Amino acid sequence: MRVVYNDAVAARQAAHRQGLPYPSTAALDRALITAAKRTPERAWLGEVSTVPLQQALRDCHAAYRHFFDSLQGKRAGSRVGPPRFKRRAGTQTARYTRRGFSLKPNGRLYVAKVGALKVAWSRDLPAAPSSVTVTKTATGRYYASFVVAVDDGADLAEPIPDEDAETGIDLGLKSFAVLRGGKTIENPKFFRKLERKLKKAQRELSRKQRSSNNRAKARLKVAKIHEKIKDTRSDWVNKQVHTLVSEHQALYVEDLNVRGLGRGRAAKSVQDASFGMFLTRLESKAQRAGRTFVKVDRYFPSTRLCSACGVLTGPQGLEGLQVREWVCGCGAVHDRDANAEINIRREGRRLVAAGQADT
Repeated sequence: MRVVYNDAVAARQAAHRQGLPYPSTAALDRALITAAKRTPERAWLGEVSTVPLQQALRDCHAAYRHFFDSLQGKRAGSRVGPPRFKRRAGTQTARYTRRGFSLKPNGRLYVAKVGALKVAWSRDLPAAPSSVTVTKTATGRYYASFVVAVDDGADLAEPIPDEDAETGIDLGLKSFAVLRGGKTIENPKFFRKLERKLKKAQRELSRKQRSSNNRAKARLKVAKIHEKIKDTRSDWVNKQVHTLVSEHQALYVEDLNVRGLGRGRAAKSVQDASFGMFLTRLESKAQRAGRTFVKVDRYFPSTRLCSACGVLTGPQGLEGLQVREWVCGCGAVHDRDANAEINIRREGRRLVAAGQADT
């Protein structure tokens, strides 16, 4: 799949250099799959199911479409670059549609031209899958993810009648999040805990001769550390999201500019905290569970606003980042994050009452 994808990128790059129209997906299918199987260099493609090979071409086509739409301003979000070649040492994927796989009664996954694979199921599938993606990570671990259709409301949770079952969420680096009543979620700092070990492994990798077996072993060691950081972080985020959605009927968060924060002085700490992953999963889980989820405008002065009198007397600017506790002119003493949570919660309520929230 990687080879066909890279061949498709190379063919389109060659057409661009020569000033020719980009070849269509159908033309690439004939040239890079059907015809390539008859050549000595690509004869081994005949041993692979055509389903994932064709999916690789469709993925390449979609990547170019997103690139051109981004250039023309038709695609929302940040700028998308042109497709790049995939590395052998990176994550490898193969996607099969219904005609390329089937589930056996004994729980095994049959994949065309591969055979029946033993699967350690994480859960029962709620419906018949329409496709499966088999992924090989950089450390050599294999995963199978299925696409299934579920009924709307299948994940709805029981409503919580308690009026106090709502919270603002103020994200930060000292504490990952501050909730209602001053309750905090500590920042686990997964990357920081393994940073020294990772640096040592990367130094060892840099000293190995290219294309040697020792370099391959050193690369695997680095990949395992990265994978451990990724897995533990993802598992922790999922557990926090599950707890928040289970215990609260309404969740109010600040619409952070995560990409912008990731370029500042604390970029490494911001990226380690994974605010973007947390907010994306929290929003998805809350909506599927039928909870109220509201994003407060990122320019709302939740930190500077006094939750007692409503005056903007709180710390501001870069110097204000060091202030953890402050006193308002009205006499109220505020913890920086607890005060911000109160203001976020109140603003979220106001947006819901005014019908201005996307709940």
